Amino acid sequence: MTKKELRSLFKQKRVEISPAELDNKSEMICNCLFSKFQLSNKTISLFLPIDHQKEINTYSILEKGLSLDVKIALPKTISQSDNLKHYLYDSMAQLALNSYGIPEPTDGILVKPNQFDYVLVPLLAVDKSGFRIGYGKGYYDRFLKKCSSNCIFIGLHLFEEFSEIDDLNKYDIPLDYCITPTQIIHFDNK
Repeated sequence: MTKKELRSLFKQKRVEISPAELDNKSEMICNCLFSKFQLSNKTISLFLPIDHQKEINTYSILEKGLSLDVKIALPKTISQSDNLKHYLYDSMAQLALNSYGIPEPTDGILVKPNQFDYVLVPLLAVDKSGFRIGYGKGYYDRFLKKCSSNCIFIGLHLFEEFSEIDDLNKYDIPLDYCITPTQIIHFDNK
């Protein structure tokens, strides 16, 4: 399927998830993440959910990470350049919804792409090689390209299925891992 078709399909699948099921799957993904990866004293990029898109609730990852001394930076979209900047999370007071409905930091200490140990990546769909489909603006592909070669990219996926993507291109950056509610898949991309 094309990216456009897969976006439409997985957006519809999300619509069909109940709030309780979304919370349950989100908590399972959080537990998988912390059981597999040693994040203490590491610097990670964490996206916060777009509620109206029924994205994975990552607030439990934020809370647990902070309790384990994880340095968590949140992305801010820079619309003029279609890029992301990351600011170290300090408190909920620094957050505001942007025009897409994404909670973003309004200020804070800037974290450069090459300073991350892990990037938790949002996605709608993913294939068996670790290539993901987001919302189509390319923010994450541009950001991931700037990260250190040692940085680990982890996609968080609400569903257990992997898709065939017919229209990959040279700008698509593959993930190293994908976490679903019941499994952790390693892609050998480095």
